[in-house]
Amino acid sequence: MSALICGSIAYDTIMVFPDRFRNHILPDKVHILNVSFLVPQMRREYGGCAGNIAYNLKLLGDEPVLMATVGGDFAPYANWLDENGISRKHVKVLDDIYTGQAFITTDQDDNQITAFHPGAMGESHRNKVTDANGISIGIVSPDGRDGMIQHAEQFADSGIPFIFDPGQGMPMFDGDDLKRFVEQATWVTLNDYEAQLMSERTGLSVEQMAERVKALVVTRGGEGSLVYTDGKCLDIPAARAREIKDPTGCGDAYRAGLLHGLMHDMDWETTGRIASLMGALKIEHHGTQNHRFNQDGFAERFQREFGYRF
Repeated sequence: MSALICGSIAYDTIMVFPDRFRNHILPDKVHILNVSFLVPQMRREYGGCAGNIAYNLKLLGDEPVLMATVGGDFAPYANWLDENGISRKHVKVLDDIYTGQAFITTDQDDNQITAFHPGAMGESHRNKVTDANGISIGIVSPDGRDGMIQHAEQFADSGIPFIFDPGQGMPMFDGDDLKRFVEQATWVTLNDYEAQLMSERTGLSVEQMAERVKALVVTRGGEGSLVYTDGKCLDIPAARAREIKDPTGCGDAYRAGLLHGLMHDMDWETTGRIASLMGALKIEHHGTQNHRFNQDGFAERFQREFGYRF
């Protein structure tokens, strides 16, 4: 069985600012902000939440099926997906617009400023979950507003368990929208900032949201993650990165780890640790889809990190 990955496919233009944003942004002048950052390093990568999640899930040995809308400039990305054995059967190409484009500037503290042009992503509602066969699990990750709403409804109506991952798409939704997503989803995953924002918008505490799903996962960067499930809160440690090169896409790698654990009926302690290690492996490499490993190597590193084999 396969995992249906609904979300964005995008080209990431990643720039590195060899300084700290805080040295150039004056807090008392943000109302008249006008800054320019010199970025000597720049590269173009394959990205987008759905693309990143699918790439990482394939590394783990599973079968991701992408569902996304892309533009007439998709050909290089299509070749990359084919080279990596990732199904694009449900990737719809719209020739008259661009594939989504993210322009990401990272500073020396790993803070990021991102501008995103959605392009074809805004047409994601043209795809339907019901068009995909042999799906055992899914995820609704950041995408066009209508697409996220409709895909969540279609997963729920089809009885297919899915993760709701609002990510950077959260500003598109009000409290009622977000409550509806929680009611439809099987699991919810957020970072700590998103968890606070979602709590404020819905009027529900993290614990109250967790009562409405099988599990709610909150990532906390280098401090690990929390899994709220069955009335308990599990504290999952962070895996140690050998070096920190680029945080872009770490959350997507983590979510692939969650999907892998769920697809193989693993307990949350192990699922969370797999996800944590995926994030660490990603942060050791530049770009979102440049890291690689084999199954034995992953299992060995997991044992070194956490003291047991899964």
